[in-house]
Amino acid sequence: MFKPLLTLTGAFIATTAISIAQAKPLPQEDLSVAEVLRDRALASSDAYSIVESLTVEVGPRRAGTEGDRRAVAWAQEKMKSLGFDRVYTEQIEVPRWTRGHAHAQVVSPYPQPLVVSSLGYSVATPKGGLTAEIVEFPDVEALLQASPKQVKGKIAFINKRMEKARTGEGYGPAVQGRSKGMRAAAEKGAAALLLRSVGTDSDRFAHTGMMSINDVENPVPALALSAPDANLLEAMLKRGKPVEVKLDIDNQRHSDGPSFNVIGEITGREKPEEVMIIGAHLDSWDEGTGALDDGAGVAIVMETARLIAELPKRPRRTLRVVLFGAEEIGLVGAKQYLDAHRHELDNIIAISESDFGAGKIWRFDTRLPESKFDIADQMMQLLAPLGIERGHNKSYGGPDSSVFVAAGVPAFGLYQDGTDYFDYHHTPNDTLDKVKPENLRQNVAAWVVMSFLATEMEDNLGRIPSKIKE
Repeated sequence: MFKPLLTLTGAFIATTAISIAQAKPLPQEDLSVAEVLRDRALASSDAYSIVESLTVEVGPRRAGTEGDRRAVAWAQEKMKSLGFDRVYTEQIEVPRWTRGHAHAQVVSPYPQPLVVSSLGYSVATPKGGLTAEIVEFPDVEALLQASPKQVKGKIAFINKRMEKARTGEGYGPAVQGRSKGMRAAAEKGAAALLLRSVGTDSDRFAHTGMMSINDVENPVPALALSAPDANLLEAMLKRGKPVEVKLDIDNQRHSDGPSFNVIGEITGREKPEEVMIIGAHLDSWDEGTGALDDGAGVAIVMETARLIAELPKRPRRTLRVVLFGAEEIGLVGAKQYLDAHRHELDNIIAISESDFGAGKIWRFDTRLPESKFDIADQMMQLLAPLGIERGHNKSYGGPDSSVFVAAGVPAFGLYQDGTDYFDYHHTPNDTLDKVKPENLRQNVAAWVVMSFLATEMEDNLGRIPSKIKE
């Protein structure tokens, strides 16, 4: 999963008083150690073998499935083998769902098949399928404003294109159709929803992903349509004749069941109760092998911890790697982790997450009190040689991290190049061959600088205020 840049701006709250004292500078000795770690990561980091192991030995791992259970066991064993001081799990409860077949075809006026994928937790069609006329909308807002008479009994087709960008900023406008579309279609009496895939590719793959399903009365079947097939429907509709499509979907919703957050720690030598969290999410969608989303992130943060664990002495604070469960279906693991650990929030000095694929990091964002900017500036001295520029102070740290940032926890953000990320996101094409080992090494080099200096620094970052300087 990925949340677009700046979507959470202004959503944060202060939880404790903010110190106005300037941060103590990082000692040159610490900067020298971080530089050694950075260069070691560039030369010998082995994050690629971790993501290769996850995709080959586990593969798809949608929350609540057998693949998810294998991933939890895999993560525990891998952390132990990498030298973590403590490895444990925390159970979470997740909604469960089985994906069956999904077929779609134009039956008139120009019969031919369409390539589709069920959106997450979509209901099935009636036995034998359903056939209905298509009604097109340029975006979900148009569907929300449509009269029920315009939609009732028809298949609502949201035809919103996603724009490609290095920052992934086109995702936010496009993903609204996936998150809100089925609810809107159901409330208007539609027979089903077809959605142009939320992606930037021109391949004949459909992009799956989660919808808003809670408290939807009479949900309707919902499918993502590959971009070429969305173009095809668009061209048919322009000919001025009614277009009828048959859908045949077989999915099943189950009762909630267990999954787990998997947690590994490098225990601090002086202040073990104070924690820097670096995270990724362990679950993935089931169409590909989850190499980019978020196997690469899992590998980056685990390898970062391994390099720090190899130092002659432990860092001053604890480095905690959290592999969140069930991120793809609504940040479930992160939200339940926060609820279980609210009494410890003041001891979380900062948080960051890797969940934007395997591209090179090009920007370093923060969300810190103004008095702590000097810490980030010193980190930048070691990040700049990696081709990384200083960004803004509005970081949310990553999707799972956002729930902590909303509670006042400071955040760091190492922003990857996402130009082609949404070509593969949530598709069968999210596979290991898209991951470049040299990019992972650059990622780990940046992460190990940030993570070591945050856990080793003498000062504390405080809490973030509701209004902060950019």
